[in-house]
Amino acid sequence: MMIAVKPRSALREFLRSEAAGGLVLMAAAAAALVIANSPWADAYSGLLATYVGPFSILHWINDGLMALFFLLVGLEIKRELVDGHLSSWTDRRLPIVAAVAGMAVPALVFLAVTWGQPDLARGWAVPAATDIAFAIGVIALLGSRVPASLKLLLTTIAIVDDMGAVAIIAIGYTAQISGFWLLVALGLLGGMYALNRLSVSHPAAYALGFALLWFAVLQSGVHATVAGVLAALCVPVRVTKARPDDAQSTLHRMEHALHRPVAFFIVPLFGFANAGVALGGAPFGDALPLGIALGLFLGKQIGIFGAIWLAVRSGFSAMPAHARWPQIYGLSLLCGIGFTMSLFIGDLAFDDAAHADGVKLGVLMGSSASALLGALVLWLSGTKKGRT
Repeated sequence: MMIAVKPRSALREFLRSEAAGGLVLMAAAAAALVIANSPWADAYSGLLATYVGPFSILHWINDGLMALFFLLVGLEIKRELVDGHLSSWTDRRLPIVAAVAGMAVPALVFLAVTWGQPDLARGWAVPAATDIAFAIGVIALLGSRVPASLKLLLTTIAIVDDMGAVAIIAIGYTAQISGFWLLVALGLLGGMYALNRLSVSHPAAYALGFALLWFAVLQSGVHATVAGVLAALCVPVRVTKARPDDAQSTLHRMEHALHRPVAFFIVPLFGFANAGVALGGAPFGDALPLGIALGLFLGKQIGIFGAIWLAVRSGFSAMPAHARWPQIYGLSLLCGIGFTMSLFIGDLAFDDAAHADGVKLGVLMGSSASALLGALVLWLSGTKKGRT
């Protein structure tokens, strides 16, 4: 399981942009924390609550701009399934097993910690997500100490994890459904599929379809960001494994166009808008933040490392090339960085300020612990010599 050596491969470009974007995201989250615990805290909260048209600025960021993030996620999912490292069952086995366990065990840990408090049960999915940008950003700081096969494994686990997170958002966090607007959304989705079958390849056609679909899904009651993934599945991709960055592929063109604005503007802006929480007198030991933190830190490492160990030992899947068990454990720890998607799901699960702050606190605690210990384990277990 090795990364292609082509100088302009889609995966290499993806890893570079995710790594740099992850570092920007870290800086944005740190800035939000500083401001939320400074004399400018009220101005920060007031700005996010300011209405522009029908929605607040925070709402526009979370439900509007983040739809583009989910469009990019959908494009990445389709590329990997059709033309990438998840295109065969042999390549899919280990990431799928690891990702499923890495979502289930954190949810169980959260439910165990919050047992007896039914009002918190809606948060079960918050620690189930992995933030690929943040995790790849940490790996970028370690350089060649991390073998290329582990970077690829982390990427594919996170992509499968994203599929699960999108399904959870669509099914678990949908309130009332408008049948009319749902039919409109299905009609638009059918129209985009027809464009694909008619060999329409101009990205503008699919961008327009995405915008219309986003509005229809928003009105239907299903969370609007799901429109991004659904639209992406209709975008045509040219299967050219020898040239994964084919300029004639509509999907690759849209993916490359979205990478930089999403990685360097949309996701850091989301982090800045959602990571600010006052730490003075924060309820660190309350069930909600503790359940999320332990779900991310303990649940992720137990689920992912345990699943990989069982898969390799049973012969179900091969060990990633050039990797050793301490490095697999370090990677499992990094998967406990849930930041972006965890905060997003937490915003859907709880809409009151007290619970929202508990979610932020838990995500920050669990993600920080996972990042620090994961980086330490990978640093101590890796060497520069012989890495590809």
